[in-house]
Amino acid sequence: MNILDGKTLSKQILKEITSEVARYKLQGLPAPGLGIITSGQDPAGQVYVRSKLKKAAAAGFQTFHRHVETEEDLLNTITEFNEHSGIDGYIVQLPLPAGFRTDKVIEAVSPAKDADGFHPLNLGKIFYENPPVYPATPAGVIRLLQHYHISAEGKHVVIAGRSQIVGKPLAMMFLQKKAYANATVSVIHGRTSDPVSLIRQADIFISAVGKPKIWKKDHFKPGAVIIDVGINADEDGNLCGDVDFDEVKEVASYITPVPGGVGPMTVSMLLANTLQLYKLRHGIKSDEKGF
Repeated sequence: MNILDGKTLSKQILKEITSEVARYKLQGLPAPGLGIITSGQDPAGQVYVRSKLKKAAAAGFQTFHRHVETEEDLLNTITEFNEHSGIDGYIVQLPLPAGFRTDKVIEAVSPAKDADGFHPLNLGKIFYENPPVYPATPAGVIRLLQHYHISAEGKHVVIAGRSQIVGKPLAMMFLQKKAYANATVSVIHGRTSDPVSLIRQADIFISAVGKPKIWKKDHFKPGAVIIDVGINADEDGNLCGDVDFDEVKEVASYITPVPGGVGPMTVSMLLANTLQLYKLRHGIKSDEKGF
């Protein structure tokens, strides 16, 4: 069993981003600008936002944070951030409070500044394999596999969860005709009649369902690669994933820990996405699309 160490890889990526930003500043270009709009009073979400802003500032980014209380203020702030010359990319922290129209909010974000990659135009471009950026968490999963030289080509990838944030875009990314992809993809969800039969076929399994330790050792074939996107609290209040790590590590060839796996990669990919949007805005050539 090998650990897919997202924490260490994320530090390496942030170091590379910091170096690149410093190089652009020496060329007389402005620093990239990352914005975050928050709403509601979720304490865990606020901690996560502070972490994003701190890492962005440490990498040399300008940071912009606005907290709003109403949907009207949120939409007005989105308009302001769309027009702000110092902001290259920004996100609206999800989930939104009850009563907010998430679709309307996401559609209001300028596709050219959509650091999350959630705008319908950017999600749609995944079908054509040319979005400006890919959603941060799926991009983090792909980057983690690339780093450990794990190819999905010709393999059966099974994804648990069909959200627009992780499951759906990740499925389309694994289907692409690219070196890291070319996989056969199955997506299981709450209406899948026999999910375990598909999981047992998985060469690579990714879970993003948000239920603590629901996947056990006997769900997987020996040697499977297990990537756990879930972040939950167990009965003792400790952070855990969707996968029962202590059990499943006995059969997995590679597995992500929680915490320390996909979570840190999401933050680094957000900064990579913002840097990619910055490059597009300033006409800087790049072969990468956020990972």
